Amino acid sequence: MTLTLSLRTALTASLLALGASAAHAAKTVDLKTPEGASIAGRKTQCSMKDGEPTVYWFHGEGFSRVPGERDRKLFNVEGMNVRTCVTVKDEKRGTGWRLVSRELLLYTDPVTGELLRTWTNPWTNQTVNVLQTANDPVNQRPSFPYGADGKPATWNGTISGKTWWNTLTVPLFYTNPLGGDYQKYVGGTYHATEMFNFFGNIDEMVDPKNLNPAVQVGWVRLASWLPWMEMGDRAGMIYIHAAGRKLDSFEQLPPVILRAVETTYPEYRTPPPGDDTRENETSWTYFKKKVPPATPKK
Repeated sequence: MTLTLSLRTALTASLLALGASAAHAAKTVDLKTPEGASIAGRKTQCSMKDGEPTVYWFHGEGFSRVPGERDRKLFNVEGMNVRTCVTVKDEKRGTGWRLVSRELLLYTDPVTGELLRTWTNPWTNQTVNVLQTANDPVNQRPSFPYGADGKPATWNGTISGKTWWNTLTVPLFYTNPLGGDYQKYVGGTYHATEMFNFFGNIDEMVDPKNLNPAVQVGWVRLASWLPWMEMGDRAGMIYIHAAGRKLDSFEQLPPVILRAVETTYPEYRTPPPGDDTRENETSWTYFKKKVPPATPKK
């Protein structure tokens, strides 16, 4: 049986299209492999290009949670994180990456949007000085396709249509650096939870030519009272609910953050060096550096 010219032409075109499709599929990032999972993690956090700065911006609201009373709106927050990633290699764990960053969390007036300098505590009626959070550095341990135990990395994201999302919950429980020598006996641990939701376009994620895809983020933080609130051991906690995204440039940050960087935190225009070995800063260790110990009343 012989094929007509038009049928042969159509068949050839179909085979070429299938071949092109297969070639394209082979070139995309396979999220089901340990290497693909590692790439997805890096693309979510920063750029595939070593040393290229990436800026995340987020903003939202802070509330109180006290047993027996309604939650109160306390302040708004404006935050940013400037970061970069560098490639790291391990003979057994493969080619991975490490993230280094600095992070600002600014407390702002819900009405004016301006930076809070002082804050009136609604439970004590005292006016206290506000200490903005400036954590430098906030670095991560290296991430590899394989764990130290040889277990392969997995990407736990969800894909729906052209959208992917990933949920990350980080429970925190450690000795509070503001406590004393007897915390073992009287308590004084830092207890908090960070909850992240990341969103993006799946085509951008698996495209090897897209080195720094757009990503949106949702963030919730449950934590003890901030030390500058001077709440002592009063029952209750605060929670912050915010959202944001990767920016195309540093200049896209809102004016309140740009002014703060220009006047007070100029180092936050760029991330730390990729080989930064400093210990991480937290809101608690930063407070300890900036505020002297309270003198006990006699």
